[in-house]
Amino acid sequence: MPELTISPEKVGFLIEKARQFDVKEAASDPDSGSNAIDDDMIDVLVDDGCDAVAREIAGFINALSEDEQVDLVALMRLGRGDGTIEEWKDLRRQAAEGRRVPTAHYLLGEPMLGDLLAEGLDEFGLTWTEARTTPIQ
Repeated sequence: MPELTISPEKVGFLIEKARQFDVKEAASDPDSGSNAIDDDMIDVLVDDGCDAVAREIAGFINALSEDEQVDLVALMRLGRGDGTIEEWKDLRRQAAEGRRVPTAHYLLGEPMLGDLLAEGLDEFGLTWTEARTTPIQ
């Protein structure tokens, strides 16, 4: 079984944050202007481009080592079904060679990122806990 450079706790933190980010939707009520209470506070789920969760995810990913970032991309691709655990070295190589944009930008553009990372961890036989709300440094 291959080894991960990034800890399951760090991946778990990103899974949780990515799932928070994924519930955002494009503006569907651009002229709401009414009281938030009247809208059942639904505007909080609108992606207005100034997302604090996205900034938190990007800051966390940017603070990771290059090897951890490569593992993160490879783990997402493993969860997406782009390869198998037996092809881990190839997935890592492809992730390292394919870096054309910042890792955070690339990963935040991936729909269902949290689920894909969770699937990738599962392929390693590793689990994460939803109880963690702060990252392990």
